[in-house]
Amino acid sequence: MAAKAPPRNLARNLARNLAHNPPQDLPQDLQSAGSAMVLQDAARPTPAKAALVDMGQAGGRDALARLNEAMKELKALAAAPLLRRAIDALNRENFTAGGKWALKALEQDDHNGVAWYLLAIARERAGDFPNSVKAYEAALQLLPNHSEVANDLGRLAHRMGMHQQAEKLFRHYMEHAPHEAQGYNNLATSVKDQGRVDEAVEILRAAITAMPESSMLWNTLGTIMIEGGDLENAATFIAEAVRLDPKFTKGRYNLSQVKLHLGEVEDALVDCEAALAKTATADDREMMKLARSSYQLALGRLGPGWDDYEARLSPQFADVTHFAIDRPRWKPGQDIVGKDFLVVGEQGLGDEVLFANVLPDIVRDLGPDGRLRIAVEPRLVDLFRRSFPGAEVSAHVTRVWATQPLRLVPGTDLETVDLWTPMASLMRQYRRTLADYPADSAGYMTADPERVAHWRRLLADAGPGPKVGLLWKSAVTAGHRHRYFSPFEQWAPVLRTPGVAFVNLQYGDCEAELEQARRDLGVEIWSPPGIDLKKDLDDVTALARAMDLVIGFSNATFNLGAAAGAPSWLISAPGAWPRLGLTETYAWYPQTRVFVPDAYQAWGPVFDRIARDLADRVAAGREPDTP
Repeated sequence: MAAKAPPRNLARNLARNLAHNPPQDLPQDLQSAGSAMVLQDAARPTPAKAALVDMGQAGGRDALARLNEAMKELKALAAAPLLRRAIDALNRENFTAGGKWALKALEQDDHNGVAWYLLAIARERAGDFPNSVKAYEAALQLLPNHSEVANDLGRLAHRMGMHQQAEKLFRHYMEHAPHEAQGYNNLATSVKDQGRVDEAVEILRAAITAMPESSMLWNTLGTIMIEGGDLENAATFIAEAVRLDPKFTKGRYNLSQVKLHLGEVEDALVDCEAALAKTATADDREMMKLARSSYQLALGRLGPGWDDYEARLSPQFADVTHFAIDRPRWKPGQDIVGKDFLVVGEQGLGDEVLFANVLPDIVRDLGPDGRLRIAVEPRLVDLFRRSFPGAEVSAHVTRVWATQPLRLVPGTDLETVDLWTPMASLMRQYRRTLADYPADSAGYMTADPERVAHWRRLLADAGPGPKVGLLWKSAVTAGHRHRYFSPFEQWAPVLRTPGVAFVNLQYGDCEAELEQARRDLGVEIWSPPGIDLKKDLDDVTALARAMDLVIGFSNATFNLGAAAGAPSWLISAPGAWPRLGLTETYAWYPQTRVFVPDAYQAWGPVFDRIARDLADRVAAGREPDTP
C-alpha cells in the first residue's frame, strides 16, 4: 500500500511560516483578551532542574551519516544535491540553513520523505517544536519503514509532555529495531513518566541483561532512582554509565544532581561544570546552565547564579512559557527612573511571592514620575494591590498557543509600556549579594488588617497556648519535589509539645494526616472554618500573619505568611538553593529561622530540635519567634 502523502500545500505553508527564525515573536492579536484565536487553559511550567535521560538526539552525527549514505541511492533525484546541503548544514549545527535547504527540496517534490525528515530535525533543533511535529508526521507518512523517524517523533512528543503518543511511537521503533538499546531506553522513559515506574525499571533491567555495555541504559536506570529518592543506587548506576563511557556528559551531569541532593554542592558544581564544558547540544547546555544556577545560588554565589538563571526562559525547553508582550524588554543596568514599567510574575505561585521581595526596590527606583504595573497569578491580585498601592496590579493568564504555553496580560494597555521584564530577571541587578536583601522583618506584603484581627479572635477556639500553624507538604509532587518534604510521622516530637495549639494551614487533601495525629498522638490540629486554604490566598495570608508562629516546609502558604512578616521556622533540605548558602537565617524573610538536616532525609534530629526549641520558649513564657 502506498504511503499516505501529507497535505499538498503543507510544504508551501511551512515555507511561508519559516522564512525567518523560529516564531519567538508572537502574533499581535494574542496581546489582547479579545483575541479571535482559540486558546486552551495551560499549566504554568517551570523548567525543572532535573536529571538528564539520554534519549538520543534529532539529527545526531551517526544518524545523519546513515542518511548521507542512503542519499547515494538517490542520485537520480533532482532534489538530491539540496538534501546533501541540508545534511551538511545540520552537521555544522546551522539549523536555519539546514531547514531552508530542506524546504528548497520540498518545493521541487513535496512527497520527498527525506526532505520532510531533515526539515523536522532542523526545526526541532532550532526550538520550533510545533512545526517540527508537523514535519515529522509528514516524514513518517512517507517513510513508514524508516524507524528513526518514529523514534525522533516519539522523542519530541515526550519532550512536549505527550507521553502516551511517545510510547506508541517508541514501540513502533522497537518493532523495526529490536536490538537497539535506545528503543528500550526511550520506551522505559515514556512509561516511567506516565507513573508506571516498576514497569519502566523492568524494561531497563531486561535490556541491561541483554546489553550490559550500554551506558544510556545504566544512566536512565540511575535517573529513576534519583526521582525515587534512592540516591545510593542512583550513584552506583550512573557511575557505571560514566565508567562505560567516560565522555558521557549527561552521566557526569547526573552525578552532580545526586551530590546536590546529598548536600555536596561544591562537588556537584565541579561535575556540572565538567559536563557543561563538553556538551554539544543546545537543549542539554541550557538544562545544565539552569542546574548550575541552583548550585551557585546554593553556595551563595548570587551574581553568576542569577545570570545562569536566565536559562529558565530558553526556547530550548519545550514547556517554557512564552510572553505575548510586544514591548522592549528590560536589561540589567537599564535606567527605569520615570518609566512605565511592567513586571510579570512567573513560575509557581510561591515563586511569585518570593521574587516580589524585589518590588520595593523597583518602586524606589521608578521615582514619583514612574509607573509600576504588576501582572500576577489571579489569586494574588488583591494581596499585591494592598501591598503596592501605587502600582497597577492585574492578573496574567496562561494559554496554549501552537502547543506551547503563552502568558498574556489581558486588561493591560501595553501601548504606553516603556519596558517589561519577567519578575525573576530583576534579581540579576537587585540581588547580586546577600547585602542586597532587605533587613526589615515586617515583610513586604501587607495582610488585610481586619482579617488578621478576625483570625486572632477566632483562633481562641483552637485552644490555650501559642497558636502554631503547620505546613508539611506541597501540592506539587512532580519530579524530585517530594524529596524536600518529610513523611508526616516525622512531626511526632513537635506535635507532642505541651502547651501549644496547633493549627492546620496545609492546603489540599490532608484529612489523612489530621486523623493520623488524632489516632496516633491524641493531638487535635485545629482546622480554621470558612476558608479555602488553596484558593482564598488573601485570607490565607491574614490567617498566617495572625499566628504566633508558622512552622513548615517551603510552599505557597509558607511564602505568603513569611512575606507578610509572620514569625516563621523553615524546614529545608540539604542543597536547597533558596537558602542562598545560609543555614540558620533566610535572606528573603529576615524574621525566619531555618532548620536543615545534617544528611539527606535525616529529618529525625531536625524535628527533635524544633520540638526542644518550641518547648523551651513556651515554658519560658516567651513568644515562639523571640530569641
